[in-house]
Amino acid sequence: MKLGWHYLGFLGALFALLLVSCGKSDQSKSVRPDAASRAVRVIRAALRPMERTLPVVGTLSAHDEATVAAQVAGQIEKNRVDLGDRVTAGQELALIDTTSYDALTRQSAAQLARATAVAASAAQSLKRVQDLQKDKIASSSDLDLAVAEADKSQADVKAAEAADAIARLNLDRSRVKAPFDGAVAQRIANVGDYVAIGTPILKLVKTDPLRLRLEVPERESAVVRVGQAVRITVEGDTNIYAGSIARVAPAIVDADRMLPVEADVPNPGGLRVGLFAHAEIIVNAHDQAISVPANALTVFAGIEKVVAFKDGKAQEKTVTTGRRGLGWVEILSGVNAGETLVLDPVGLCTGQPLTINSAAENSPGGKTKTEGGR
Repeated sequence: MKLGWHYLGFLGALFALLLVSCGKSDQSKSVRPDAASRAVRVIRAALRPMERTLPVVGTLSAHDEATVAAQVAGQIEKNRVDLGDRVTAGQELALIDTTSYDALTRQSAAQLARATAVAASAAQSLKRVQDLQKDKIASSSDLDLAVAEADKSQADVKAAEAADAIARLNLDRSRVKAPFDGAVAQRIANVGDYVAIGTPILKLVKTDPLRLRLEVPERESAVVRVGQAVRITVEGDTNIYAGSIARVAPAIVDADRMLPVEADVPNPGGLRVGLFAHAEIIVNAHDQAISVPANALTVFAGIEKVVAFKDGKAQEKTVTTGRRGLGWVEILSGVNAGETLVLDPVGLCTGQPLTINSAAENSPGGKTKTEGGR
């Protein structure tokens, strides 16, 4: 056992010696002027127009929502829609005792016709009395009585017209109608139920467009504007939906220091009320930023680096990256626009001599170089 510990100690010392030896070898390699030159492909870090987006999360809700209630009292005769049915504005949803209200309408129409006939007769009587009074045949009292009867009959006509209008309105309200285009979210009352005025019957929601409720952190709130485009994704759906900021609250919420924002999202049919959504608000569609090809980066122990081509030698630089696209990466710090960088720099050390492989410009890397320089 004692021999084993000595043996392990010997191996540890040998491993440490090898590490030191390798480190010295690498250091001498990075500064040796006579080190072998390596042919590389290069590219210039360039400004690229990029979208600046603000990631937020929110919930999809109905654009409009209403509980349709009875406007007349009576028994529900028929439900014309059920849960999930789509409806249009003005479509009949339910019938409430339409037979009774139809009868009341016919009664009021008859009373109006009777009052109109009486008024016409009173008007004729008044005219005859006025003619007789001119010939000194009718007395003044007869004329006063005829005028009173005519006025009373006209008042009766107006009262009958009002009663008829109410009866026709109640008949119309006995046919419950949709206030807007939407879908039935809940059926509350059933056929045979007696409902009073104000009793809920159905719940409707407008699902196209949907209303996306978002919360923007206070530090980012200054860049949010009405009209900005929004990209939306939801769990379990690979589609990307487009919307736009429609409403921005005038004040930050004190409790959480968030700014309430709402976007309108057209719904082709795959979105539902209540879904949790990931959204990107496009705050600047043409933001200029330094970018490099993805294969110009190396990562070791979580540190991202590039290798610059300077005076014919390699120079390692630590960088901070940001947004990423198809084949490119945004550089937030560590590299300036126009700097020449090495593509596929794995294994290069600072100070190592480099030569530019001219043939590489006609390779796929050459195309990347042209794109990066635009």
